[in-house]
Amino acid sequence: MLPRGAARGRGAVIMKKLTLPLSKEAALSLRAGDTVLLTGAVYTGRDAAHKRLVALLEAGRPLPFEIAGETIYYVGPAPARPGGVVGPAGPTTSCRMDAYTPPLLSMGLRAMIGKGSRSRAVIDAMKAAGAVYFGATGGAAALIARAVKKAEVICYEDLGAEAVHRFAVEDFPAVVLIDTLGNNLYETGPAAYRAEE
Repeated sequence: MLPRGAARGRGAVIMKKLTLPLSKEAALSLRAGDTVLLTGAVYTGRDAAHKRLVALLEAGRPLPFEIAGETIYYVGPAPARPGGVVGPAGPTTSCRMDAYTPPLLSMGLRAMIGKGSRSRAVIDAMKAAGAVYFGATGGAAALIARAVKKAEVICYEDLGAEAVHRFAVEDFPAVVLIDTLGNNLYETGPAAYRAEE
């Protein structure tokens, strides 16, 4: 199976360069299978941070950072080596955030980066919000860390690696796993592969 945008017979893949925060128009233009390079700001967060964020929303309190239009990367980066920005920074399994994602999407969250499938409730909330889900390659944590040019803790420092960080990334490689229409590469990819057999 070739990703959307791949040139058959040459092995070349067209990478769309996107600037973060991702505009609504850019999000709507993406399709499952598109390969992208992301440059700009992403926020990190795993389930412990997500639980706190949603608790704030449920209490009617403001979030510690503006989430509308932003991207959350599901990662708990390892400590940086001397002179480094972050240590290995591979994606964590996204379904761990599924219970908390719809409320954040309703607040304007534009994109998520992780690995693995998402629940039907998340996909429906993505369609309603015009949001996109990117996949980062699991097992490539050290390579992904090279795309992180700056990192700062935004909130929940007590969570250690799971604190919310703001990463400045440059040419962060990802693939669109689920687009704003609900097209899901986890479904269409295997179907396309079987059709080419």
